Amino acid sequence: MADGTTVGRLADEPVDHRFKALPPDAETAHLTVGALAAERRNLFTGGFTTPVLALSAESVEHNLALLETYSERHGLAFAPHGKTSMSPQLFDRQLAYGAWGITAAVPHQARVYRAYGIQRIFLANEVVDPAGLRWLAHELDADPGFRFICYVDSVRGVELMDEALQGISRPLDVVVELGAGEGARTGARTEADCAAVADAVAAARTLRLVGVAGYEGEVPQADDDRVHAWLRRLTALAADFDKAGRFDGADEIVVSAGGSAWFDAVADVFAQIPELSLPVLKLLRSGAYVSHDDGHYRHLTPFNRVPEEGALQPAFRLWAQVVSRPTPEQAFVNAGKRDAAYDLDLPEAQVVRDSRTGEIRPAAGITVSGLSDQHGWLRTTPEADLEVGDWVGMGLSHPCTSFDKWQLIPLVEADGTVTDYIRTFF
Repeated sequence: MADGTTVGRLADEPVDHRFKALPPDAETAHLTVGALAAERRNLFTGGFTTPVLALSAESVEHNLALLETYSERHGLAFAPHGKTSMSPQLFDRQLAYGAWGITAAVPHQARVYRAYGIQRIFLANEVVDPAGLRWLAHELDADPGFRFICYVDSVRGVELMDEALQGISRPLDVVVELGAGEGARTGARTEADCAAVADAVAAARTLRLVGVAGYEGEVPQADDDRVHAWLRRLTALAADFDKAGRFDGADEIVVSAGGSAWFDAVADVFAQIPELSLPVLKLLRSGAYVSHDDGHYRHLTPFNRVPEEGALQPAFRLWAQVVSRPTPEQAFVNAGKRDAAYDLDLPEAQVVRDSRTGEIRPAAGITVSGLSDQHGWLRTTPEADLEVGDWVGMGLSHPCTSFDKWQLIPLVEADGTVTDYIRTFF
């Protein structure tokens, strides 16, 4: 678990101008985040300003439970990628739902995790920055219970790590990253390259080789066959390294993969890992599941291929207000690129809250056609029945670029009651 005392102190932050959309009267009254949450205000009538991003309390809990069940069913340990939310409160919930630890991508993220008591961090990237490595050495020296694992993919990278970590009291655990193919992202490209990196680790006094890892989402022209083939290469590499005695000194063998698009393939192939000389930690890293989305991952989620395993629920809804209705075919809301993810898909208009009656109805005849910095462009048909002042609720695509635009996000129950506020650190 994360340090509950430290996470709990987030409730002591004052509600002020740093946080978009929170009720201005809460700042005037000098309320803390916890005090505001205790008031259980309604998102629509409780003084929130627009635009406001809301996170469904019920959907978040559903998604947390679903991935816990999925991981257990397939014999997988789970270290969800924290870069998605960068929220200690959500990390705490993920750990409560059985996560082994939390995955990071860069040392700054790991520093946030450590500030909130995360005891197991898998950093799915290379780390060659001396300052970041010295910080890691200090954390490992200061806390015997802290477990940290990161990638290596080059002999030069291993040399830089070994140089920066001189004097560390216990070795830093690393896994060799197998690249997903030519033109893909990081990772040693061939098995021979991986062996050369493993040899370099063995020669380093400050590192310990504990496994292999990679990211199947970077497989060129990824499809089921290609992803399965690459995952079989990864597991075969683990078996070959074990046979060669490359994990000497390790307590277990870590084999890790798994984004949010192909974790069913990871489960299939990892289930076929043969018995090795040490216990195998089969570590899945999918992160976007916690909020899911209404675009990119709605189309890509493995649950589309295995519906009998369940279904994730999109948890985000961005509420914006109609501020201009210049023609019958056009309207503008007050949310734009500063508020909504737009790197993969535009927001999707889903519902309208009538400003006159408070009724919420489907957003029939309304399409988001573009975004400016602070405006959303809506294309409307006559059935839209949209007026200035109405609220438009929009689904978002790509959680990673939705969370990062909001430092404090209302957690909202189905009836509109705000029960908590999710703090992020980007």
